[in-house]
Amino acid sequence: MIAPPRVSVAIPIYNEAEVLPLLLGRLTAVLDNVPGGPHEIVFVDDGSSDGTSELLAEAAWDDRVVVVTLSRNFGHQAAFSAALDHVTGDVVIAMDGDLQDTPETIPRFLEKRREGYDVVYAIRKKRKEGWFKRTCYRTAYRTINWLSDIDLPLDAGDFALLSRRVVDELRRLPERQRYLRGLRTWIGFRQTGIVVERAARAAGEPKYDFRGLVRLACDGIFSFSRVPIRAMAGVGFLAICGSLSYAVYALCLRLFGGSVIEGFTAIICCVTLLSGVQLLSLAVIGEYVGRVYTEVKQRPPYLVDHVIGSSRNLVVSESPHSASAAPR
Repeated sequence: MIAPPRVSVAIPIYNEAEVLPLLLGRLTAVLDNVPGGPHEIVFVDDGSSDGTSELLAEAAWDDRVVVVTLSRNFGHQAAFSAALDHVTGDVVIAMDGDLQDTPETIPRFLEKRREGYDVVYAIRKKRKEGWFKRTCYRTAYRTINWLSDIDLPLDAGDFALLSRRVVDELRRLPERQRYLRGLRTWIGFRQTGIVVERAARAAGEPKYDFRGLVRLACDGIFSFSRVPIRAMAGVGFLAICGSLSYAVYALCLRLFGGSVIEGFTAIICCVTLLSGVQLLSLAVIGEYVGRVYTEVKQRPPYLVDHVIGSSRNLVVSESPHSASAAPR
């Protein structure tokens, strides 16, 4: 018989002091009923300033809890990468710390894992956000999937089960600007989704504002698609065709005695249109060049201040993204 896997739960945390006690209670209750072990919970404190750090330090008295504190706030995807760099389990549950990803879903993930899947992701249904935010999420997922070079699952966020070999492959990927749900799909292996009802935030305020969501959507588009830069070539071609058509039309009017279209307005409209196309093209090219610039600098996506937790749980290989500090 195959022994039950040891489960690691990877959770990035940023200013979640109101949610953290409830999260710990529900998560430990679920892990207590999961066969195998000893299981672990890896929290990554992404530069919290509301008392979250103190609560995490208290939670680390539990041998199952490891706390990785970053030197400052590096962002959600970087904190997720830090969590994946420090987990040691046979399977990893990646989830957010606001209880919108419910710990009670973990047994369902493990059931699918026993069927041989390396990745089991949650397909979000019945989101509890307002209609505007739901519309933005729905539009973003479908736009990214339509433009992407790979088939990304719709309405699937970071909440997922990952096998050990998937985590190891994610850690080997060198890029700094990371869209983990896209990288997870790109890696391949056997993947499936389960439908879950997206819970409401247990307490506190969402940490992703509209600007952050737009930035995340851009990461998904520009990391997995060359369609935008190719589309600029198409727009330029259409502008050329329109200009040539207008020139032929004006020449025919001149040759066959018609009245030639004259006026300052037509010239201004044409110049404005072409200038807009050029500026839009430069913006798209600049987005790709900027990402190349970021990758060439080879700065790590995060830096670790310190690690609190059991030394047994911290026997991990050196992270390819950041030099980890010694445990305290």
